Amino acid sequence: MLTCLRVRNFAIIEELEVNLDAGLNIVTGETGAGKSILVDALQLVLGARGRPEVVRTDAEAAEVEALFDISDDLGALNTLREQGLGTEGELIVRRVVNASGRTRAYINGRLATLGQLREVTKGLADISSQHEFHSLADPRQHLTYLDAFGDHGRLVEEVGAAHALLVEVAGRLEEVVSEERGRADREDLLRFQIGEIDAIADVLDNEDALLAERERLRHAEHLGSAAGEAEAQLYAEDDAICGSLSRIATSVDQASRFDSALAAVADQIKDALVQLEDAASELGRYARDLSFDPQRLAQLEEQLDQLQRIKRKYGGHRAEVIAHRDQASTELDSLERYEERVDGAQREYDEALARATTAALSLRKNRQVAAKRLSKAISQELASLGMGEAKVTVELAALEGGPRELQVEGARLSPSGIDRAELLIAPNRGEEAKPLRKIASGGELSRSMLAIKRVLAGLGPASLYVFDEVDAGVGGAVAEVIGRKIHDVAQHSQVLCITHLPQISVYADAHYRVHKEVVGERTKSDIRLLSDTERLEEIARMLGGVQVTEQARAAAEQLIQGANA
Repeated sequence: MLTCLRVRNFAIIEELEVNLDAGLNIVTGETGAGKSILVDALQLVLGARGRPEVVRTDAEAAEVEALFDISDDLGALNTLREQGLGTEGELIVRRVVNASGRTRAYINGRLATLGQLREVTKGLADISSQHEFHSLADPRQHLTYLDAFGDHGRLVEEVGAAHALLVEVAGRLEEVVSEERGRADREDLLRFQIGEIDAIADVLDNEDALLAERERLRHAEHLGSAAGEAEAQLYAEDDAICGSLSRIATSVDQASRFDSALAAVADQIKDALVQLEDAASELGRYARDLSFDPQRLAQLEEQLDQLQRIKRKYGGHRAEVIAHRDQASTELDSLERYEERVDGAQREYDEALARATTAALSLRKNRQVAAKRLSKAISQELASLGMGEAKVTVELAALEGGPRELQVEGARLSPSGIDRAELLIAPNRGEEAKPLRKIASGGELSRSMLAIKRVLAGLGPASLYVFDEVDAGVGGAVAEVIGRKIHDVAQHSQVLCITHLPQISVYADAHYRVHKEVVGERTKSDIRLLSDTERLEEIARMLGGVQVTEQARAAAEQLIQGANA
């Protein structure tokens, strides 16, 4: 809902602020006073292109600011969140147009692009004087209105769910089928990788032992020399350590006969002698058994080098190489079961397509019935609005799509079905029905919008409907009917109606008057909310002209009482 509109230096408006209420807001005033300028200003904050000629003469810039209450509009709230524009249930939009033609847009105080502005304000208002702001004239919305009119919510949900499932299984089928294009090459690669890792499996499992063996062979000469020399010094030489230690052990043992305290020491020396002799024996065997095998060393070098290449290729560590081998084996097994998986995916797709086809065709059948009822209902409304020769048709057609898109019986399948809808209207007998958006007459367009909104009361996304020129070319009883119907629309949505007919004005929940005056050398326009007394005078003026008579006041009073009856 639009709660406040503030305008500065816009056309003949120097500065004004209007606070709008819920329900029907009527704007009246003398011809040329600037009533429609308010609509132009509102269009600017909704994303219309700014033109330098809207800037008031001698002003640097024109500025329009609008405050919307969107606390109950989940769509607008979600759009603001998606755009990263915080909100507490209010939307403040400001447009500035410089005399040079440069424009700036602000959303909740933050600079925004024109695209962002249009996205955020989309659906907030329908304005009958400019086609680009009509969601009701936008054929992309007509299918939504038809489904709402026909109460197709459950069927649309079924189609949406079937479409989502079909998209999912179609993706899986495409993924499986696409594997065929490179399947043979991929299988060869995976087999090579598995074979490459399996060929080095023993080396991979025994890497530590092989590294130790390679070090032993690399230093075999040094190791043999060290072991042989140690064995000689311990045992083999004439002055070997073991021989000297044996003589010492004998001497101490003999001395222990004279002092038993030396017996324990003699035993320790004997034990050490035994250990050294064993060590000398082991060193001797080690030296005799050790031999330098250049062929074995070369083999180890090659195996370990190959192992390092494999590790670098598949992850750097043993665990990662093994994990890669397991993954490759799993993938190879899957590829080798390709035909089985294709058959399974195709069955899933066929079942999902059958489900989507059934749901889409059922929805189409219901839409065809609802389209006839909606066409008749809107045509009847137009007749009551003084357009008795007008005929409305809700045209249903198949969605067009390319060969690679999901299709049902030659029509493109979307989340909302296989149909598109558009409202066509022939304003006069004998004329060809044309899209609603191509109606030339502003009055015809406004009344068409009013008729559609009456039929679709409460089903549209807009929180504000603006009717300008809705009374063009009508009067008397038809004007009264228009006023009553606009008031009916205002029971569901906020309405701003600019009119020059008292029969419409008397239905206002809030009545505003635009006044133009000359101050010095400048013309300025202002707007104010009328009190009950002022409203009576304004309606009397609209009935009687410049001079308001008692008869005009009485007629105005009678009209107001009739509207409130």
